[in-house]
Amino acid sequence: MKDKANIKLEDIKKEAENRYGCIVQRSMYYITEFLSGPMCGRCFPCSMGCYEAKIRIAHIQQGEGQEEDIDFIAKISQQMYKSSLCKKGKDTALYLLEWLKSGIFQEHVNHCCGALQCPSMVQYKIIPRMCTSCGKCKDACRFGAIAGEKRKAYMAGYLPFEIMDKKCNRCGECIKVCPEDAIVLVCSE
Repeated sequence: MKDKANIKLEDIKKEAENRYGCIVQRSMYYITEFLSGPMCGRCFPCSMGCYEAKIRIAHIQQGEGQEEDIDFIAKISQQMYKSSLCKKGKDTALYLLEWLKSGIFQEHVNHCCGALQCPSMVQYKIIPRMCTSCGKCKDACRFGAIAGEKRKAYMAGYLPFEIMDKKCNRCGECIKVCPEDAIVLVCSE
């Protein structure tokens, strides 16, 4: 097993990119891995800044983030860049500042994950014009989050399928079984 202190920041970045399409999730992974390995912990701006940044990124990722969280991460990153004693701390600060400029964190504060990967910010929706009312999604949903009636030959007046957001746990099983690709992910409303 590799010594965690000898892990390179570039390896952490690559792993984050391979695992996550969402920049906020990448940032969380990066900071978590940096804290558990390459960070030496010898300078206060880097060690405390990373811990505080991780808390703020977690708030944003969970849909609880506010404008102040973004501002605070920017201030932390700028201080880390100016005051960190080693290149690793400065590179981490630049990494965070780069993603803050992208506007992705702002989208998350507005409760929308553009990559549609943060469960707290996505909803599953059934597109009525594409749904054939086969009922496979309802059968696959073990949480009872899908309401509606299967279509029966020569009958009218059945209820169309719909996903009740409060019951949905975002497991994705309904998407996997839908033969018509009638279920999509959208940003939370």
